[in-house]
Parts: sequence; C-alpha cells; structure tokens
Amino acid sequence: MNQITVYFFASIKERVGTNHILLELPEKTTVRNMKDLLLERYPNLQGTLGSALIAVNHEYAFEEDILPEEAEVALFPPVSGGVLAENPTIVMITEDTIDLNDLLEKIVLPTTGAAGLFTGMVRQVTSRGGYKQTEYLEYEAYKPMAEIKMHQVADEIRSRWPTIEGIAIVQRIGRLTKGTPTVLIACTSPHRDTGVFDAAKYGIDRLKEIVPVWKKEVSSTGEIWIEGEYIPSLGE
Repeated sequence: MNQITVYFFASIKERVGTNHILLELPEKTTVRNMKDLLLERYPNLQGTLGSALIAVNHEYAFEEDILPEEAEVALFPPVSGGVLAENPTIVMITEDTIDLNDLLEKIVLPTTGAAGLFTGMVRQVTSRGGYKQTEYLEYEAYKPMAEIKMHQVADEIRSRWPTIEGIAIVQRIGRLTKGTPTVLIACTSPHRDTGVFDAAKYGIDRLKEIVPVWKKEVSSTGEIWIEGEYIPSLGE
C-alpha cells in the first residue's frame, strides 16, 4: 500500500472539516481513483471535486497521473499569492505588512530607471454586481507550491520582457481589513518604454491564474470564498 498525505484548502477544507488527512491507497493509484475514494469518504464533496485542482508534490496533476509513493497531494478550487541574484527576484508569502519602499530598494540596480508595480488592497465598498460593504478578507495559500509558482511567474515575465531587471511578487495572507495592501507585483527596468508596465500587469494576471491563493470575503451580506474559473493545462 502507498500512504499519501492529502491537504485541503479554502472551501474544500471547510467541506471536509480538516486541513489534511493520511490516505492509504493501492500501488499505481491514479488521481481519478483517489478522487473517487475521497468522494466515497466525504459525500459533501459532490459537485466540488469535478472543478477542484490537484497538485502532487507541488506541481499540478491530472486525472490519469499515477500517485508516487508517499506523495504530498493538495486539493483546492481554481485560484482567484526570494533569493537575490544579479537580476534580483523576490517571492514571498507573508503575514507581515508589505513594505513597498524596502522591496523596491531590493530590486533596483545601478542601471534601473523605471519601476512598474501593481498593489491590490481590501476594498470596503463594492458597487459592481450589487452594493455591499466588506468587513474583512481572509487570505489563505498553499505556501510551498505558491512560492514555486510565483518563481514560475517571474520566469515567464523575464522570457517575455528580457529587459526586466528586478522582480518582486509578494502575497499577504491572514485576516486583512479595509485599505490594507494584499498583493504586490513590482518590476524594474532601465527605461519606462521597455514593457515594465505590461510586465507588472502580466504578473498579477498570471498570479491569479496559477498561484494557489484564495480569499474569503466577509461582508454585510454574509461570507463566501472567492474562487476563479481558470483551469491550468499540462505544463503549467
């Protein structure tokens, strides 16, 4: 038998009632077989497992993949979060305040003349789709995989915009209240017209697609996990 550890996140964790379990499976069990077994054990996952994303040892996995021995498996809904080098790259999942000035200082080189950045924050009042007031957001991340995928986003940025010098990708987790910065994507380059703004925009869009970070919104109308619709393909 093969014993694996299965971690649950966001709304799936709430349906199961725990953040992880140990599961014994026959040798050469596929991801699909494992999902069937989980559904038998946790019937309230019905309607959720079909759209759930699976990661095995911090990489996305698919239905016919065979689970390796003692694998670390994670189940989560579609996501809605460094080491300095010659061209510095900083990735971080943190519960601490995002210090913009400190991060910019770390990704600025002597040749840097421009920085493009995006900072998301907790919005108190939402009018799109109906008025509501947000009391707070609660962010959660599958940290080991999230950091790997944040490095992947940085690599993708560099492959598309070779002039980018420094990159910082930071996601804050925990309970965050109105006006609090939640995420930062910052890119630096020698000049403003070399794609630095497009690179930062690509960074936040890509983070929302493949980095396993979720948020629960607690508002005047109740609470809900905000889940995306993007399904990563093979190789992402």
